[in-house]
Amino acid sequence: MQSEAAQPFRCGFVAIAGRPNVGKSTLLNHLVGQKISIVSSKAQTTRHRITGVRTEADAQFVFVDTPGFQKQYKSALNRTMNRAVTTALGGVDAVLCVIEAGRLTAADRTVFSLLPPDVPVILVVNKIDRLRDKSRLLPFLAEVSQTFDFREIVPVSAQTEDNLARLLDCLRPLLPENAPFFAEDEITDRSERFLAAEFLREQLFRLLGDELPYGLAVEIEKFESEGRLRRIWAAVIVDRPGHKAIVIGKGGQHLKRISTQARQAMERLFDARVHLEVWVKVKGGWADDERALKSLGYDENG
Repeated sequence: MQSEAAQPFRCGFVAIAGRPNVGKSTLLNHLVGQKISIVSSKAQTTRHRITGVRTEADAQFVFVDTPGFQKQYKSALNRTMNRAVTTALGGVDAVLCVIEAGRLTAADRTVFSLLPPDVPVILVVNKIDRLRDKSRLLPFLAEVSQTFDFREIVPVSAQTEDNLARLLDCLRPLLPENAPFFAEDEITDRSERFLAAEFLREQLFRLLGDELPYGLAVEIEKFESEGRLRRIWAAVIVDRPGHKAIVIGKGGQHLKRISTQARQAMERLFDARVHLEVWVKVKGGWADDERALKSLGYDENG
């Protein structure tokens, strides 16, 4: 008796889209199995396209986490991030559109209007673990099913990984038959230098809380790698002199705590010792300066 023919290997790009704060980065991290996209409760934590790779025996999923599409800010930075979303949606094999369980907003509907009509879209209804009245879930799923021609609607909790296996099962047949684009042990196409900047920015978002200035960025001015040692020199860019004092804190306490936690996160990610030096620079109007944005790594492609 002949054995069944081996199933063809599938590989493709999958955009993760949605309004801010629906859990796109948390979903990416749990799908990949390692933290590569920073997470905080602040809107617009994700400002770049982040690619995460999950490789299985029969498929490779190349996920593209995009910034949350929104219209609250009118700066060049926000326009650039919104362009990154629309660019990402135009070049993928499938889309995971993420919303919150029990909550459908005008901002969600704006994202729906951007979804490509010729690419299969799976609606991911996230944070089902936070829905207190579970009886609301089925009526909510029926409501959102009327808003767009979704290929599937999958309720999940990215945080607890509930139903992520089913999400992958729905996604797998949508990928084209291809050889893998990445090596089996690769989880992202982003460099350590880029990830260092992101992990520092994450701690700024987390530890400054409501004091956090919107016009804040991180620039890695020097990055050295020597075996299992990384030497990193980073500048925190702020828009106004008053913001510099906020980031540094009384007696330098804020900056010291931010630097320590960022260094520890980098050491876990790089599996190496990290020597990190951080200071604060004022660059007025950088978030509205196209040239400044490009120098900091912001463009519509990433």
